[in-house]
Amino acid sequence: MERFCFSDHVLPCFETGIPSLKQRLHQLPDDDKIVVAFPDDGAWKRFHKLLDHFPTVREGDKRIVRLKEGNPAGCHVVIVDDLVQSGGTLVECQKVLAAHGAAKVSAYVTHAVFPKSSYERFTDKDDGSEKAFTYFWVTDSCPLTVKAIGNRAPFEVLRLAGSIADALQI
Repeated sequence: MERFCFSDHVLPCFETGIPSLKQRLHQLPDDDKIVVAFPDDGAWKRFHKLLDHFPTVREGDKRIVRLKEGNPAGCHVVIVDDLVQSGGTLVECQKVLAAHGAAKVSAYVTHAVFPKSSYERFTDKDDGSEKAFTYFWVTDSCPLTVKAIGNRAPFEVLRLAGSIADALQI
């Protein structure tokens, strides 16, 4: 989605999908065990106030992935970011969280670009290996990606229409 495609007076925010994410998280059977992680300070600054009722595990600093605060042990950790392309940062974050005892790791990104079919690194494999991400939520802001991932696990598409209508007070 082109950031400035509307007009000079409308500025879409990356946070638009957060209400849909919060609703989905509360539908999960382990919603009392969910904590939120951010892969970098930029994501933390954009999203932490919108997700402040969930405990937080912060991680990442200048491409060196490490936990800054919190304890993911025994929790379902949801990594929240605005954009994904290759997914390398998310994979590295998942590894660190798993090494620190996270029971499950999921991801949410508002804009899933995934050039060159890079989403395939997240799809279930038939080799019996344990999947790294329990859920991977994306919005429908990138229609080509939504079409490409189809109904392939662990992906779930969260629709933006309701959140946009609410923001515009329609």
